[in-house]
Amino acid sequence: MLCIRGVVLPEREERAFWIDGEVLRAGMPPGGFAGRHAETVVDGGWLLPGLVDVHTHPGAEGLDIPFDEELLRRHLEQHRDAGVLAVRTPGTAARMPSWVDKDPELPRVTSAGRWLATPGRFFPGFGRDVSEEDLVRAAVEEAAASSGWCKVIGDWRADEPALPLALLTGVVSAVHAVGGKVAVHCQTAEGSRNAVLAGADSLEHGMHLDPALLDRMAAQGTAFVPTLSAFGRGVDAMRAREPSVRRDLWLAGWETMFAHVRAAAESGVTVLAGTDSFPCGTVAGEASWLARAGLSAEAALGAASWTARAWLGLPGLVDGAPADLVAYATDPTTDPAVLDHPSRIVLRGRVVR
Repeated sequence: MLCIRGVVLPEREERAFWIDGEVLRAGMPPGGFAGRHAETVVDGGWLLPGLVDVHTHPGAEGLDIPFDEELLRRHLEQHRDAGVLAVRTPGTAARMPSWVDKDPELPRVTSAGRWLATPGRFFPGFGRDVSEEDLVRAAVEEAAASSGWCKVIGDWRADEPALPLALLTGVVSAVHAVGGKVAVHCQTAEGSRNAVLAGADSLEHGMHLDPALLDRMAAQGTAFVPTLSAFGRGVDAMRAREPSVRRDLWLAGWETMFAHVRAAAESGVTVLAGTDSFPCGTVAGEASWLARAGLSAEAALGAASWTARAWLGLPGLVDGAPADLVAYATDPTTDPAVLDHPSRIVLRGRVVR
């Protein structure tokens, strides 16, 4: 019987737990922590629900590398070993294989099936290419075949039209009607606007997002996944390029993202941590970027842990919850870099390290 004690975040209360199979039980275990069958695996420090990356694409690292199940496993193990115990994959090059959900050694995966791209709005052949006429049907199919989510490429080139609002609204309505949810890739002002007005469940990237839409996002529950780390790593390279419409629009969008992320949080929009990059297992870096953008230390940490888990329908550290947790020797709200150094990782009731 595994036993755990520490200060639970975000409540900042000292609590004790024991693990019953794959389930977390609150309080002292039968026989106490010193019982004959008790093994204390965490005694002190800070306890978080497992970390979450809500925008990651395990299984392929580039256009020239096809989706590979061994690579998928390796990527998910990288997440797990960093304390990322739940991920959402908003679009992959292939549907998630069934063994992922059955493997107790891997993080919990919420899949959105294959990217859905209409002509001219994605890398050809890398997702599921569909006509605009077939998009609604395809979105319902992908949501039904995955974890209930689908991912639509709402725009692509900065100087080209986004997916029409009426069509995207039809997609969201149809997917919601079958109990699903819609993530929308958007990096232009028009694409971000259409995603919000269509009632999308999440904006992925949201570059050029109009702050006037934030109150609507908060009211309808549209989450914002800005993937700052993915953009931030490319800023210097983009600035070094020759001036062009696309380069200049990209840089203009980047220069407003910190302010928009901060304003979104202040408006009550759910801001979440997603990396959209490799190597996997780097969501701690995204939490640091969110803090740099102006989120409080606790909000930035929650975006990569308890807030993201609640958004995905996963409980925190409460009685009866899945036994997924990460322990730290020091308070990670004092420095997001602490997230890179978990002292203990427990997934599905098993000690990972």
